[in-house]
Amino acid sequence: MYYHKTRTKATEMMNNRMFFTLIVSVLFLAACNAKLGYRTTPVAEGSQGMVVSAHPLASQVGEQVLKGGGNATDATIAVQFALAVVCPRAGNLGGGGFWIYAPANDKVRALDYREKAPSGASRDMYLTPDGDVHPTKSLEGPLAAGIPGQVDGLWLAYTLGSKRKDWKSLLQPAIQLAREGYRISETEADRLNSYKDAFKRQNTFDFPFVKDSPWEKGDLLQQTQLALTLEGIAEEGPGYFYDSSFAEALAKEVSARGGIWTKADLSDYQSTWREPITYEYNGHTVHSMPPPSSGGVVLSQMLGMLKNQDLQAVAKTDKVAYLHILIEAMRRAYQDRATYLGDPDEVEIPIDSLLSDEYLANKWSTFSPDSATPSGTMLKAPAKEVYETTHTSVIDTEGNACSVTTTLNGNFGSKVWSKTGGFFLNNEMDDFSSKPGVPNQFGLVGGEANAIAPGKRMLSSMTPTIVQTNGKTDLVLGSPGGSTIITAVLQVLLNDEVHDLALPAAVAKPRIHHQWLPDEVIYEEGAISPAEQKALEGKGHTFRKVSSIGRVKAVKVEGTTLIGVGDPRNPDDDASGY
Repeated sequence: MYYHKTRTKATEMMNNRMFFTLIVSVLFLAACNAKLGYRTTPVAEGSQGMVVSAHPLASQVGEQVLKGGGNATDATIAVQFALAVVCPRAGNLGGGGFWIYAPANDKVRALDYREKAPSGASRDMYLTPDGDVHPTKSLEGPLAAGIPGQVDGLWLAYTLGSKRKDWKSLLQPAIQLAREGYRISETEADRLNSYKDAFKRQNTFDFPFVKDSPWEKGDLLQQTQLALTLEGIAEEGPGYFYDSSFAEALAKEVSARGGIWTKADLSDYQSTWREPITYEYNGHTVHSMPPPSSGGVVLSQMLGMLKNQDLQAVAKTDKVAYLHILIEAMRRAYQDRATYLGDPDEVEIPIDSLLSDEYLANKWSTFSPDSATPSGTMLKAPAKEVYETTHTSVIDTEGNACSVTTTLNGNFGSKVWSKTGGFFLNNEMDDFSSKPGVPNQFGLVGGEANAIAPGKRMLSSMTPTIVQTNGKTDLVLGSPGGSTIITAVLQVLLNDEVHDLALPAAVAKPRIHHQWLPDEVIYEEGAISPAEQKALEGKGHTFRKVSSIGRVKAVKVEGTTLIGVGDPRNPDDDASGY
């Protein structure tokens, strides 16, 4: 068990360990920053190590750690801190996440560093006097922010999984990137420009993400305040973020701007190790995240309902039947997500029952090959296309594997940039059920299990996943994408393990998604032909086309070779292997 007092020993532990310095030279960063700033390699092969992340600079930092003798945990930590700089919309210090850790020849563990509701939070805090959900308070502004878990979670991962690298060395690349800056891509420039008005609403002062002229591809983005915060964390460990004068100043700033954080909220925060959700499917063991993430339960439920279907044969002979089966499995699992799942420290969750063969068979008994199962009253709340979350998959030469998904919730979270810390605050409070039965920004409906309460962790869809055979890691994957994360992971897993597609094709193949409510199928171009859509509409399904569903980052072990794949849906995804 992890005790809060461990933080007070952070500096002592760092001083007692042999000091290793990770050399990420000015020349290396200068080369990375040349022209556009970096190379992008969506698919890579390697035999000694592989890192796949949402940004080339972060992937290259992880690769350098592996080449310098670090293990998968070391590389993943360095990547996460680098993403806090180069992927500020989702990589973060002001949010949290989930980590599936599969050390070679040891048990798989799940690390929960999900944000928590502040102590001043209340069940109805986002309701108007008429009892309706306020349209913006849980989405934008300091009141939308939960207590961050990112720094504490990375430290806890370090204390268990790091064997070779000094903590301070793992933050040096991020510090250098923040101080010296990096060249932004066209996608990043467009995103910054699109959020300019929201940034100015929430931050009535000059800060690095707003400038007079529009952002353009190749512009230099420097974050000197973030560099100072990272330096404090590097020198003092997580105590700097949660227990120091910095923490007091951070809480005071949030409170002064209309939030409800206190210094005690930060001091009391603790990440925790949990037992992963483990499910046997098609000769493989699938390890994924337990509540307060819904990912592992919902993924396993879908696999459980699909395992008795001959999916490979059905897909080859009758694609309409295959899609119908897939949609109906998604629908049923997401219904249970809304009904039963929440923070396991606060509510009883019948996980064993939800994953039992008997229960899933009964759940599937209402399936009809000829017609859709109505989800109930249609809610006018479409699932939004947002990619505010980021995922990293890493395998090292010894076979240690890390699958990590982190988030601020919305793009740039609450849009509140902290002058104290130099980072954006999350808007994770929207992941609670502000009013049970009313959908959140992703169209997801929650129940009483996910109602707001002080100190409670909000439900998530993040699904970091590791697939093993006979105790050896085969596949590491995960995705951003809000409510579509789980179904994106499901379809890549099926494409790889059932349909025998090469990993690049398994990731690139067009996807579909259904989440019970709203009662509609969203789909990407190429996922469904007009004739197939017409046939499925004849069964009672309705459809809406979207630009993309999930952005999976995956690593596969093929003999002695590692295959890393970034998602072609994100032009900045990068795989770095050697």
